[in-house]
Amino acid sequence: MDRTLILYLHGFCSSPASWKSRLLAEEMANLGLAEAFVCPQLSPVPAQAMAAMSQLIDAHDGPLTLVGSSLGGHYANHLAEKHDLRAVLINPAAVDRINLQKFEGEHANFHTGERFTFTPEHSAQLRAQLVPPTPSRYWLLSEEGDEVLDWRDARAYYAGCRQTILHGGDHSFTQFPHFIPQILEFAGL
Repeated sequence: MDRTLILYLHGFCSSPASWKSRLLAEEMANLGLAEAFVCPQLSPVPAQAMAAMSQLIDAHDGPLTLVGSSLGGHYANHLAEKHDLRAVLINPAAVDRINLQKFEGEHANFHTGERFTFTPEHSAQLRAQLVPPTPSRYWLLSEEGDEVLDWRDARAYYAGCRQTILHGGDHSFTQFPHFIPQILEFAGL
């Protein structure tokens, strides 16, 4: 099957029940594109998450665009370079500029409550996934009001890429609904 697909990659402690994932899925369903959207639950173990997503990508015949939010943006960068794909990055984690040690410890998934421990080994896995971005692949969407990640880190890491940096907002990217039509166009849908 050669249908176009959007693979949405959620962030750290998040899930397919995230606000942006649900909204994008609903909008695509309303347009008759429900089968063109997938958002799997990512393992909290970075190497496992990327292995599973690589298998999903390898099994898909046809165009595929990644949409990654927060840590999902880092994952989208890794997968886009590995599989020659394009990606929309929403308030992405610029892992090379983050002190990952501050995230080590026990966490709970925001939606499921499932508990997990993020370890130094997991930090090392994230650093090992760093791949310099090919500017033509990416569209960076950031809000300056992001209280979790410094938007300037993403702006610098993705220098040369298409960038839309908006005043205000927060880590959830409050203006996301307005960008859905452009995201679909970017994906060729």
